[in-house]
Amino acid sequence: MTEPLASRRTSRKPAYRVSTGVPGLDDILGGGLTGERVYLVEGTPGTGKTTLGMQFLLDGVAKGEAGLYITLSETADELDAVAESHGWSLDQLAIFELASDGALDPEAQQSILHPAEIELGETARGVMEEVDRINPVRVVFDSLSEMRLLAQNPLRYRRQILALKQFFASRACTVLMLDDKTNQSDQHLHSIAHGVVSLEQIAKEFGKERRRVNIMKMRGIKFRGGYHDYILDTGGLRIFPRLVAAEHSAAFTPVTRSTGSDGLDMLLGGGLVAGTNTLFVGPSGVGKTTVVVRCMLAALERGEKASYYLFDEGMGTFFTRAATLGLDLAPHLESGLLTVRHVDPAELAPGQFAQMLRDAVEIDGAAFIAIDSLNAYLQAMPGEQFLLLQMHELLAYLNQQGVTTALILAEHGVVGEGARDVDLSYLSDAAILLRYFESSGKLRRAITVSKSRTAHHALTIHELQLGPDGVDVGAALEGFEGVLTGLPTYRGSTPMMAVSDANA
Repeated sequence: MTEPLASRRTSRKPAYRVSTGVPGLDDILGGGLTGERVYLVEGTPGTGKTTLGMQFLLDGVAKGEAGLYITLSETADELDAVAESHGWSLDQLAIFELASDGALDPEAQQSILHPAEIELGETARGVMEEVDRINPVRVVFDSLSEMRLLAQNPLRYRRQILALKQFFASRACTVLMLDDKTNQSDQHLHSIAHGVVSLEQIAKEFGKERRRVNIMKMRGIKFRGGYHDYILDTGGLRIFPRLVAAEHSAAFTPVTRSTGSDGLDMLLGGGLVAGTNTLFVGPSGVGKTTVVVRCMLAALERGEKASYYLFDEGMGTFFTRAATLGLDLAPHLESGLLTVRHVDPAELAPGQFAQMLRDAVEIDGAAFIAIDSLNAYLQAMPGEQFLLLQMHELLAYLNQQGVTTALILAEHGVVGEGARDVDLSYLSDAAILLRYFESSGKLRRAITVSKSRTAHHALTIHELQLGPDGVDVGAALEGFEGVLTGLPTYRGSTPMMAVSDANA
């Protein structure tokens, strides 16, 4: 007698999650893969499919689960070499090598690489026998490209993959099938697989190649869509989930804190506010970095942790210049309150940088973060529109964490209103403009606050002086017009020389 349908449904094993062993991937999947399902991992050669498969199996070994690696293209020695390059050992994994010596013999009557239907059946039968012998919990099948060559006929190939899927399901295996994405995506495979993970590698004209992953399909679970950057390095793949600020809200008090300069506090209406970001804009050499370091030093002196990210300037020059201006950062480096990292934009994925900031906040406890400069960070992005989207999420995340953020944006040109690579002023909570201007045959610096969302800031323009005592914001430049253009006109009643001496 046939079992009632309702009874069969209630007897099904409840779904559970299986960790992938790849840092960041479980986060994207909302907890991992659904167990006892077949998944497709596709990508061009070099994207890291084999490495991902090894990480998946080794994660199972660490949990006491038997793992089987079925290879049709690579030999066991080649797999061992890949594992050794990452510092891994495959001794506890079962490796079923179909690319045997006999298969590579050109005189063999039935080569595994010969596209005959009998060979396809023998390959599938060999896989099934090995699975029954090992009884694995996790399986990696590498790769479907050889199966496709053996089948020749798309219908025969689809039937064989369906047969393998049903077989694995009956053995309660969680399976990753790897496929080289040499042409267009195989839609037949996409429909058969429970989920599809697509790996991509993008070559840049200069610098390191960029890799990204996209979860194209995942039945029954909610996952974070879109592209996520990842790196393939010693130790395997590490994926950086795309930052969604709305997922990381935290409670904090928006306290106004001093910058360490009375004049700058006056301009800002009290100082910098926790949970806000401030944009420092001006030409090269005008003092943007020095002003930011002054603000950061005040935070360090209060006992707050700070992280400074250098894109342009060398570490040695940075510390030497700060010390020359009376801004000694060495004690805070030694105490561990300050972390300074030099970042090479040619070697950086945007998602990787976002993860660095998250680690600084969530792991290191940084309350003050400085990015110097956004111009160099732009070079790591594929385009301006992506920088704006990335910065929107990044700044929203830092604000929600109560972090005080300083962003430096350099303008092209020295005197006059300079050109900018990108305009981020609308994303910032406050904006400080720094300019050069000419007066009495001297090149001087001016500073003003053009925007603040959190305070009633001063609208006056002041002379900025940098010296052994650090940052000095002088008196308002009364009587001058056109200071921000770089070519001011003096219209005051005081003699010009007296004004120049007073502001010197």
